[in-house]
Formats: sequence, C-alpha cells, structure tokens
Amino acid sequence: MGKKNKKQGISRRDFLVGSLATTIGLIGHKHLSAQVPLQQKKGATRVILLGTGGGPRPNKMRNQTSQVVLVNDVPYIVDCGGGVSRQLVFANVPLTRLRHIFITHHHSDHNLEYGSLIYNAWVSGFKGKIDAYGPPPLAKITKAFFETNEYDINIRIPDEGRPPLVPMVSTHEINKPGLVMEDENVKVTSAVVNHPPVVPSFAYRFDTKDRSIVFSGDTTQCDSLIELAKGADVLIHEVINKGALGRLLARVPNADRLIKHIVDSHTTTEEVGMIAKKAGVKKLVLTHFVPVDDPTITDEMWIGPAKSQFDGEVIAAKDLLEV
Repeated sequence: MGKKNKKQGISRRDFLVGSLATTIGLIGHKHLSAQVPLQQKKGATRVILLGTGGGPRPNKMRNQTSQVVLVNDVPYIVDCGGGVSRQLVFANVPLTRLRHIFITHHHSDHNLEYGSLIYNAWVSGFKGKIDAYGPPPLAKITKAFFETNEYDINIRIPDEGRPPLVPMVSTHEINKPGLVMEDENVKVTSAVVNHPPVVPSFAYRFDTKDRSIVFSGDTTQCDSLIELAKGADVLIHEVINKGALGRLLARVPNADRLIKHIVDSHTTTEEVGMIAKKAGVKKLVLTHFVPVDDPTITDEMWIGPAKSQFDGEVIAAKDLLEV
C-alpha cells in the first residue's frame, strides 16, 4: 500500500501527508488573512486600533496607544505610542503614505514614537509633506527629535540620496478647542478634556463622508467630550478597571502615587458607558486599558460595566483590530 505507483510517482502516504500540509496551510492562511486589513473601498472610512495599552511601561500584552483612520487610502494617525511604526506595517499601511499626525497630549505612551514614525517613513522612501497637530510644546519636541538624530539624518541625505527631512514636517500647535484641519477626505475638530496635570489635553472627532469617529484621548468624565461625541458612529474611549488597580501595589514601587494619578485623571468602565449613553453614539470601543498587563481581567470584565450604562454595541479592543 505504501509503495509508489511508477506512473503516478507518489505513494498514497505521501499524497495524504501533502494534502494534510496543504489543508493546514490553507487554514493558517485563512487565519492570517483575517488579521490583515483588506484593500480599502474607494471613499470608505476605516479605523484600525494599532496599540491599545495605557501607561509608559512596556508589556507583553499590548502596544502603547495609537490609531489610524484611513480615508481613500490616506492614513491619519492619532497618537504615537511605542510600536506605532511596526504596527502600521502589520496593518499593511505603507509608511510612505504618511501625511497627517494628531497627538492628543504629551504623555509618553501617546507621543514616544512621534518623531520615530516620521523618521521611519523617511527611511522607507517617503517624499512629500507631513502635517503634525497637537498641544504645545509640539514644535519644540519635533525640533529636539531632529537635533538628536541630526548626525544620522545628515549622513543619509548624501550617502543614500535622500531628500532633506526637516523641511518635510510642519507642526501646528493647538491651544483651544474647535476646527483643527479639513481636507477633501475629513474634517477634524477637537475638544479640551480633563487629564490633570497635563494641560491642554485634547479629544479629536473625525467626520468623513460615511462615518464619524471620536477619540477621547486620556480624560476623566467631562461635558466637553460628551458634546464633541454627540451622535458619533464610533466613540473610541480610554478605560480603567478601578477594582484591579490595587494589584499594582505588589509590583510597582510608586504604586500609591501612581494609582492616585490614574483614578484622578482617567475614566472607569461604568463612566465610559455613561458618556456613550449621554453622547448618543452608536458604538463604543474600549482602549488604553489600565491596568494593561493583568491577565485575570477578561473582556467581559471590561465590557460588562460599560454595558450596564449603555445599550449600544461595546467592544474591548485588541491591537490591530479594525472597527
């Protein structure tokens, strides 16, 4: 039975092994395809959660906060926590398409890779202009990044034939709520939110032809965010699990002060549901999870308290989730 048929050139055993391998390969391919965003339909708006973790400490469970809105294949980046460049690669968003960056506030888990994202787009072959928006001192941060990497940048320009990087970037500092920018794809407006001691901190609303998406940034429950999010299709909101914060005491030296900061400047799961209800949004997406690396907190433990206040759809985001 196991002998090769000379005409066929393959044994039944080899055939079965090959078929099994092909089947496994197809299953694996199908699983992989489910994780990779498909080509965007012309005019459609897509939103991908690149990183969903809150806080400055690296961890094994989530990348730091970053999101991308895609309209007509143009990416609009919201926040640049650690790992944003690589996450864009995983999401099949070419860094060479980078044009617009929005920073909600200047905590490191939201801006740590801001300069690096610009640099990584440049070394990937980017040519064009990048507009960056955010609160002060965005211009100073941008200049400092270029100065830190001046040696490397100045070598690569003549050695690799790259265009000068610094003139490619324009910064736009935001000091008050209102219209941030508008182009043929999207209108972006902002609201000042409450995230002490970081002032100002912003939430952003993106209105496109087919969707409206609001990013809360880091904030407590506040009326300005509710007003910004009125009637939005999607509210992407930070969240903390207050009951689990005590477990930080066992592994963080400055836990007492850290927990006070977290509670005083962020939003609990129940409060996020209240905000979604008051704003009348269609879908609530939880992100920027704190604590970020506690495996005992299930998705339902994040979603349940929010759903107790909000009747619409609630999603606990994962890195690279498209909503």
